[in-house]
Amino acid sequence: MLRVAVLGAGRIGRIHAANAALCRDSKLVAVADPFGDNAAKLAAEWGCEASLDPSALLTRSDIDAVVIGTPTDTHVALTLEAVRNGKAVLCEKPIDLDLRKVDEAVAEIERLKGRVMVAFNRRFDPAAQAMRKGMDEGEIGDLRQVIISSRDPDFAPRAYLEHSGGIFRDMTIHDFDMARWLLGEEPVLVSATASRLIDPTLAEFGDFDTVMVNLQTASGRQCHINCCRTAAYGYDQRMEVFGSKGMLLNENLRATTLRRWSGGFTEAREPLLNFFLERYADAYRIEFEQFCGAVRNNGEMPVTVRDGRQALRLADAALEAALSGKTVRV
Repeated sequence: MLRVAVLGAGRIGRIHAANAALCRDSKLVAVADPFGDNAAKLAAEWGCEASLDPSALLTRSDIDAVVIGTPTDTHVALTLEAVRNGKAVLCEKPIDLDLRKVDEAVAEIERLKGRVMVAFNRRFDPAAQAMRKGMDEGEIGDLRQVIISSRDPDFAPRAYLEHSGGIFRDMTIHDFDMARWLLGEEPVLVSATASRLIDPTLAEFGDFDTVMVNLQTASGRQCHINCCRTAAYGYDQRMEVFGSKGMLLNENLRATTLRRWSGGFTEAREPLLNFFLERYADAYRIEFEQFCGAVRNNGEMPVTVRDGRQALRLADAALEAALSGKTVRV
């Protein structure tokens, strides 16, 4: 039984705490958050301890692993402290917003042989896993193109956006990880455009609300990513992989598969799932189970700190390309 502490009792922390408490191979020992009410409520919900100090849990002998869902600027310090105390770590993305700081952290984690997984949950979505399996089994032949659409139903709170690192590092970073995973090769060329079509005031902190990115690998495989902070019709998450023998399309999920026809409409469908908490509930659960299994069996982490580093590098390159109007080589 893996004994787990969850650091951070916000919306991500609540997801991880539930998964740790409900997983048959783990026990939720404690949750920590500087905001005491958050920690106390979450701990009471799952019958575990509450702490105001995330660092205090990292030295405890009755904790084997920690999930880090605290603000991004705390990720490196908490991860390194956990590794130095022999804890396995599941760390939310990004590791940090500063690539130099990430490189230093990765080098130290690898030097210490730390057991760290980066939480790119979308890899574990059952539909994405089925797509990857189909590719591996040769259904589409030789891969030529990947197309990813990722649009949120509405803006995150402005206070969050101001410190998020921008749309490429915060939102599109998930799509950069999916692109690498599906392409099977590292992108070497990045081009991008970025606009403020919805909220011009994002210019105050150098952010954008609507972006497009093109990636190309050394062999010529291509990936197109389009992201927008708002979509009037809900949380839009689609992926397409196209190859020499065919195509696989991963469409949006809905509450049901029911379709309706009448004199007033044709093929009306249920609305899209509201947001990532609903759309990726299974992905978060499977992600934690995979982390738990890797720790217990001393196996390879499904998503490594190197994966986290590479996704951030692509985000930085996309921002550079969007600002310069030039293709960036990575």
